[in-house]
Amino acid sequence: MAHAVELRDFRLEIHHFRVRLAVVAGFVLAVFGLLAARFFYLQVVHHEHYRTLAEQNRISIVPIVPNRGIIVDRNGVVLAHNHSAYTLEIRPSKVEDLEALIDELATIVDIAPKDRKRFHKLLEESKNFESLPIRTRLSEEEIARFAANRYRFPGVEINARLFRQYPQGELFSHVVGHIGRINQRELDQLEADGLVANYRGTDYIGKTGLEQSYERFLHGTTGVEEVEVDSGGRAVRTLSRTPPVSGNNLVLTLDAKLQEMVYRAFGDKRGALVAIEPGTGGVLAFVSKPGFDPNLFVEGIDPQNWNELNTSPDRPMVNRALAGTYPPGSTFKPYMALAALTYGKRTPQQTINDPGYFMFGGHQFRDSRPGGNGVVDMYKSIVKSSDTYYYMLANDLGIDAIARFMAQFGFGARTGIDVTGEAVGVLPSQEWKLRRFKQKWYAGETISIGIGQGYNAYTPLQLAAAIATVANDGVMYRPHIVNYIEDIRTRERTAVEPSPLRTLDLKPEHLAVVKQALVGVNKEGTGARAFAGAGYVSAGKTGTAQVIGLKQGEKYVESRVQERLRDHALFIAYAPADQPSIALAVVVENAGFGARAAAPIARKALDYYLLGKVPEPVKTGKDDDDASGG
Repeated sequence: MAHAVELRDFRLEIHHFRVRLAVVAGFVLAVFGLLAARFFYLQVVHHEHYRTLAEQNRISIVPIVPNRGIIVDRNGVVLAHNHSAYTLEIRPSKVEDLEALIDELATIVDIAPKDRKRFHKLLEESKNFESLPIRTRLSEEEIARFAANRYRFPGVEINARLFRQYPQGELFSHVVGHIGRINQRELDQLEADGLVANYRGTDYIGKTGLEQSYERFLHGTTGVEEVEVDSGGRAVRTLSRTPPVSGNNLVLTLDAKLQEMVYRAFGDKRGALVAIEPGTGGVLAFVSKPGFDPNLFVEGIDPQNWNELNTSPDRPMVNRALAGTYPPGSTFKPYMALAALTYGKRTPQQTINDPGYFMFGGHQFRDSRPGGNGVVDMYKSIVKSSDTYYYMLANDLGIDAIARFMAQFGFGARTGIDVTGEAVGVLPSQEWKLRRFKQKWYAGETISIGIGQGYNAYTPLQLAAAIATVANDGVMYRPHIVNYIEDIRTRERTAVEPSPLRTLDLKPEHLAVVKQALVGVNKEGTGARAFAGAGYVSAGKTGTAQVIGLKQGEKYVESRVQERLRDHALFIAYAPADQPSIALAVVVENAGFGARAAAPIARKALDYYLLGKVPEPVKTGKDDDDASGG
């Protein structure tokens, strides 16, 4: 059987092939045309734009953090400085499993539980792309071990950092303050102030004390380095460098040895002391006891230490000198005497009979000395601290006259000292009570105001500024802690000039009467025992301030009262009496009579500052004078 032979049309096939070839060739030409157009667009039209991007990829702009200025006392003792150390840091945004990474890191570098807790606390407060420390102050061995295993830990790096150090520890914790990592609120404020560019690369900022108040002087100016990098992000060479400008140094008016001596003199007691140069306002000592270790905050405080500080009944985080408010007790009496002389309510020679109490509105206001002080003139009222004298005087003056006169001395107002966090205190008046409690003032409330009780509440700083004004014959200076600011490059010094706030309208003869009585306090009055044998003449006034009120007819017995509900001890003083170079105020919390607990601390401070020595322990037992109002 014959098979049919299929004839192929070669011409038709060739035609189809040529058509397909033409389509493919056209497609290829179109694609190359599009590529050429795109190349033209990128290389010609947008040449400058992409050249800039390429340059940016090639060049990395690296901020150079400036050295923070150091802080020293008046004699050059270092209170805050910097040191360099290596830190192991994690960038959370580049890590998938943080806990697993940290566990793995712990096999290479020692990571304690407190390091983990601090890291997680920082993680909560920081943005995810920030580099956060998991370990600081690495040893050379730890650095070498990590370097050998670095390839295993993406997102982890070792950085050289400058760390703030406070060599005096708790002694200056409240006044110098501390730095800490910048939080979101502070970052927002930097942006609002237009300063965020100067903080690029900086993780830390002043948080409290002088570190915060003088932040703009201490921080310096951030530098910039242009670095050429390869495709792996590694630095190849430095193209240009604008060096940073270190922050300015602060030289303080404080005396570090005086500060330490006073701090130790408090022993295990809580309280505060502020000492001032009357003629300049320079602060010589600014003690708040207890303090805390500011070094704990530099790298981010761990939760355990933070909890201990915050829950301690001793409240070590409270700056008592600046923000603690206390009734002034009998230290208020010299100002009451000046008010009496100024308003013509008493003369120095005018006497009253002090039977040991004052009756008003059916209520008996008792004197601190049972049986009273007998016949009392103005001198004796201060030297022996007669309460009855000032009960009567307060009633005669009236609350508004008292408030108006005391306001001149800065009671119930901020002094304007150059450190943040100052409390206002309370200077009571009719207007104040109406505004605060929506209640009218009752005449009986005025009586206890005269002996520094009632609503009265002032800071140790206010008490020190007031007695410094008396010592300086009525000229009040703004207290300041910084003596001058030193430019680290030029060594040029910008002084914090003494700033007289005002000159009080006080007659010299009135001041002389009160100042004579203040000298008498330390010679023959309530401060005599503490100042026996002093090699100088001093002026002072003891005070005892109630913490809890007593019922009608109830007698205060210290041993029956819980320690934290006992009276506060106070003392104000200045010396030498004829040409004062130091004035101070001391508050010792829950320590009883001022003569027994506060005056001896003042004596040690004055002995050191005037005589250059720490005196032998002063006998502080209770005697009859101790019980007389101070």
